[in-house]
Amino acid sequence: MLKKFGRTTVLKDLNFSVDRGERVTLIGPSGSGKTTILRLVMTLERLSGGYIWIDGEPLTHDRRGDKRVELKPREVSQVRKRIGMVFQQFNLFPNMNVLQNITEAPVHVLGLTEEEAREKAHSLLDRVGLRHRADAHPTELSGGQQQRVAIARALAMDPEILLLDEVTSALDPELVGEVLGVLEDVAANTDITMLIVTHEMQFARDVSQRVMMFDGGRIIEEASPDEMFTNPRHERTQKFLEAVV
Repeated sequence: MLKKFGRTTVLKDLNFSVDRGERVTLIGPSGSGKTTILRLVMTLERLSGGYIWIDGEPLTHDRRGDKRVELKPREVSQVRKRIGMVFQQFNLFPNMNVLQNITEAPVHVLGLTEEEAREKAHSLLDRVGLRHRADAHPTELSGGQQQRVAIARALAMDPEILLLDEVTSALDPELVGEVLGVLEDVAANTDITMLIVTHEMQFARDVSQRVMMFDGGRIIEEASPDEMFTNPRHERTQKFLEAVV
């Protein structure tokens, strides 16, 4: 995998895999390329070189003979439907209420009926503790509530893969716990594959099955959470964890 912004190479010769149902957290300093990886998987950024495969299917480019071929938008869309993402900023539609935010994509992308989408949305709002705010608009919600709605919206698409990009970084400290609690529930009670970028090291330790340390656009260390957080081997990892834990 290769990603450049202009003349700056952000990711070079990056190669890693995540198993179905596995929960992997990417840690490392700001600017190390972690969020760029998520945006590439979500097709919000274009690969400069290399490939991304989702369960054996090419996401944006395929290898045909000795050629790297860009896929058609329709082909990309078919694979991308299997992926959901929760962003740092909640990205809710301000002109829609909570229920509409959650039902919009299932109706127009998955082809659910309005009734089916509403039933699913109410179930998800129960799960994130916000059924009583179904008629509220985003501006009427706290940051933690908005992020819980954003999680429900992502889950409404029945993703096989869930990307989480610093989902608590825009929240006041007292609201972080309510969002992480919802995600811990999702991790414990679903088989969704999760690729997580976070500076919440305790959350990474509690939820992940594998942690990868990024620096300078490459993986410098990977290990189980217990090993990574109690006995990091790379000096750069040691210094990073001393600064953030």
